Amino acid sequence: MPSKKYTDQELMKLIGLDQKTLNRFKEIQKNTIKEANRKKAGKTIKVLGISGSARDEFDTAQEKSNSETLLESALRYCQKLGAKTELILLRNYKIEHCKACYSTVNTQCHFYCSCYPKGTPQGDDMTNVLYDKILAADAIIFATPVNNFKMSTLMAAFLDRCISLDGSLEPANPKVPKDRELNIKHAKFVNLTADNDIFGSGFLKRFANKVGGLIVTGHEAGASLTISSLFMTLNHFGLLFPPFSNIYAMSSVCLQTYKDKAIIISKCYDEEINLMTKNIILAAQLVKNLGVAAWKTDYHFN
Repeated sequence: MPSKKYTDQELMKLIGLDQKTLNRFKEIQKNTIKEANRKKAGKTIKVLGISGSARDEFDTAQEKSNSETLLESALRYCQKLGAKTELILLRNYKIEHCKACYSTVNTQCHFYCSCYPKGTPQGDDMTNVLYDKILAADAIIFATPVNNFKMSTLMAAFLDRCISLDGSLEPANPKVPKDRELNIKHAKFVNLTADNDIFGSGFLKRFANKVGGLIVTGHEAGASLTISSLFMTLNHFGLLFPPFSNIYAMSSVCLQTYKDKAIIISKCYDEEINLMTKNIILAAQLVKNLGVAAWKTDYHFN
């Protein structure tokens, strides 16, 4: 909670702004609280599968992705449990790189991403399509191969752009969204007025009421590094991971890569995928029954 309640006059003096600008900051805060506490209609669990593999059986690899194969299996099990599913192949989407506005000041990064404005010629598929699909999901399963001891380039680019979902607010000045001086003042306003007991009064973490699962496949060491990186990033975004919600399917460095698939898509991993999806759906149902779960963190800063 804030250390004290400030009057308008005190805020204007502390931050160095006029009443009109202060009213705009308050309007954004009101809109964000409304967004944060919006309940999803219906009881059906919506599961989004995100494949970060570049491999395509109809492209130069001439073979289907191992991680994607396991992800498809997971989504089929989710359907058997009554969930509605959608598979996203990141290789089929245009996702521009993150420009790291967030590192200047939190409020220099916006939702929707103002570097690639939605519905404009500058907008990309992340802004125009994928953000809305993420918002609509109750659970998200991420699948990636191990590329050089890390997640795929496609998955990394996707996660970098998810920063707009992690605390970002609408721009204080939509006509000039990258007004650095104004955005620093907006950040100061959030720091002074956010209330940790009012979800959405500060920086809004839009993953906070969603459940996650991870699938990583590799031919050699690197799976645990990749899972750890994904988990730390997504957990700090606010995603909830139930127990036993990750799979790392590995072959052996002593075998040729053409032998991987038979091992990775064996009954051993199929059963693991089945059990993982049950945990994910159970957790998603629990969260959905809670309505809006305002997990505790410091929403004054991001």
